[in-house]
Amino acid sequence: MGSDSEIEKSAQKDKKKIQALAPIAKPLAGKKLSKRTLKLVRRAAEHKCLKRGVKEVVKSIRRGNKGLCVIAGNISPIDVITHLPILCEEAEIPYIYVHSKEDLANAGATKRPTCCVLVLTKPAKGEISQEEQEKLKGDYDQVASEVAELANSLF
Repeated sequence: MGSDSEIEKSAQKDKKKIQALAPIAKPLAGKKLSKRTLKLVRRAAEHKCLKRGVKEVVKSIRRGNKGLCVIAGNISPIDVITHLPILCEEAEIPYIYVHSKEDLANAGATKRPTCCVLVLTKPAKGEISQEEQEKLKGDYDQVASEVAELANSLF
């Protein structure tokens, strides 16, 4: 029994990620969109424009906050997040699934794996500089338009 090469190991890791995806994880972000989305989440976390976890996200949506909902596709049990897409559609909030909850947590600056995050365009408390807000808004608009395109192509 010889050891696997690095390429085979990474291929097996990717295969496991795909197998762990929930069947309802649509629209699922591709590699490029996933990278952009996680970059947006990282930038939003730096400026405190992020709601983490199912309870916080649901509460924010019900209160009327607008943003982009990013949901992890490898949640088990799936029942934890099945109501989120419906809430987002009723509130006209774009949503996208990414492959892993670990990647979502790393982007959101937490150590615990995160089911979902809501990226807000304005911070919940305090102010950020105009320049930083413009950058965040630009990234947000770009990702939100790509998510809308992907959702329209599916439904």
